[in-house]
Amino acid sequence: MRAQWSLAMSTVSEPKSKGGGQYDGLATAKSMHESSLLRMQWFSKEHLGDDQNHHLTDKIKILDVGSYDVNGSYRQFFASERFIYTGLDMEAGPNVDLVPEHPYQWDEIAADSYDVVISGQALEHIEFFWVTISEMVRVLKKDGLLCIVAPNGFGEHRYPVDCWRFFTDGMIALARYTKLELIHAHTNAAPSADLTAWFSSQEADSMLIARKPYSGSTQTIDLRSYKCVPADHAKTMDGFLLSSNTNQSLKTPAPISQASANTKTEAVCTSKGQKVSILERLNVRIRSALKRLLPKFKSNN
Repeated sequence: MRAQWSLAMSTVSEPKSKGGGQYDGLATAKSMHESSLLRMQWFSKEHLGDDQNHHLTDKIKILDVGSYDVNGSYRQFFASERFIYTGLDMEAGPNVDLVPEHPYQWDEIAADSYDVVISGQALEHIEFFWVTISEMVRVLKKDGLLCIVAPNGFGEHRYPVDCWRFFTDGMIALARYTKLELIHAHTNAAPSADLTAWFSSQEADSMLIARKPYSGSTQTIDLRSYKCVPADHAKTMDGFLLSSNTNQSLKTPAPISQASANTKTEAVCTSKGQKVSILERLNVRIRSALKRLLPKFKSNN
């Protein structure tokens, strides 16, 4: 049995008439959550142009990975005659044009086959998503674009499994690992702070846009010499803004020195650049566990 990579979400919401700005033409997809649709619509318009201002002579080949239409799809944003849209998933069904024989090795698709590879609300359902990313990059042409939308929030929604959540740094790491040129990455941000439909405190999305600068099989970094240098999120967001209600910080944490890493407290950097000892983190976990168990204890007595 093949594992299905679908656009299933635990919460289904109707598109709102307010807060979408110029990216609110979502009437044909009333079930898939709106913020994901808005991000892919924005990508289509801003990075692939529209029918009025795009003048490529060749049609743009789009591969949508995890395209099974459970409660909405991205096909509507690539319906123009300029595009050749192919939906790929692990099971045949609505909006699926191609079902690979092997989930993690797409022998049916040659390298450098597509101009654009997209995926939304699928990576969290893929056990070994980094392998799938490698295949996505392999089938992408040189100078082709990769666009991924994946959940940062949401409760568990197994379809058939639910394995992962993503932050901006995680999106950047995917581009770095496969030697892609980073164009854009964000979590729970929008082109304008007043586009409320893009934001969510509990059901936020992360997004990656990257370019493949080489041809052929996926290239990966040399892990023996790689050193992590935190990216400047203010730059990776490329003009996007955070909601005024978000707790995210754009501050780039300073690298931890070897001396501080060897201290007795074994301090680690948090997203706010603070240092929290292992003992303090353990106390937080204990309090959290007691908070979950106390209601059960009371109900049993």
